[in-house]
Amino acid sequence: MDHRDICLIGGDRRIAYMAPILLREGCRVLSFGTWTPAQEKDKEQGPNRKPDATEPKSATSLKEALSDAGTVICGIPFERDGLLNCEGRLRIPIAELQRRLRKKQKIFGGVLPEEFRRHCEERSIDCHDFMKDEPLTLFNAVATAEGAILEALSHKDTLLHQSRCLILGFGRCGSLIADRLGGLRAEVFVTTENPAELALAETKGYQTFPLRELAKYVARFDYLFNTIPACYLGENCLPQMRRESLIIDIASGRTGVDYELAKDLSLHALFCPGLPGKYAARSCAERLVKYVLENI
Repeated sequence: MDHRDICLIGGDRRIAYMAPILLREGCRVLSFGTWTPAQEKDKEQGPNRKPDATEPKSATSLKEALSDAGTVICGIPFERDGLLNCEGRLRIPIAELQRRLRKKQKIFGGVLPEEFRRHCEERSIDCHDFMKDEPLTLFNAVATAEGAILEALSHKDTLLHQSRCLILGFGRCGSLIADRLGGLRAEVFVTTENPAELALAETKGYQTFPLRELAKYVARFDYLFNTIPACYLGENCLPQMRRESLIIDIASGRTGVDYELAKDLSLHALFCPGLPGKYAARSCAERLVKYVLENI
């Protein structure tokens, strides 16, 4: 089994853009259920376009994709509701992938379920979680922060300059969003229930208040960036907000905002998953390839 025989399964454009880089590194690449840059070329040049050397071959089934693969690369996140994370209408149950994996294969993905990891360990299949690697996680946070700001600029016709921006949570993504907004000369506020994070935000020059006081202050802001995977923007706070405010929610699981209530109140709340794949796929792909090649 050669681990430089690689199949890409599903994922967003971060995974798709790995293909030409892996090919350039001398790997053999097969894709299944993965959007590829070649599809854009097909739209532009028509169905008779001849593929070039930077494009991976496509498998017609999961069985074919895995048959010769020493390394399997899946999406970030790895799964959604028990299915592999694939764009389009392709539905691949995790159980089907497990059944077809073979001993000594290596599998990469983001946020691998613990049950899947245990299954692979029992069968001597080597698992690597992209989101367990600290440098990759930090780079992903940078891409997420820049994407969140692009979403804000795309969905509100006002400047971030001198606007009042609130960041809920001050972890990796929250602190990076604050840093970027500060560079744009926005007036940055931070709220969190973590006293250490509040203290850190204050040392960086941001205005702060405890999360328990959110309802008291929420009407002051033009933009709200939520990074907390819990619904603090709900019935206690949303009725206090101004209609012209914009919520950018990047917390996982669509749990950061009561979206039904926001709709009823005519508030503009955007759930923004997968920002690195949307705005920085090529840069992320380069980092992911580096990590894969270091581990096969």
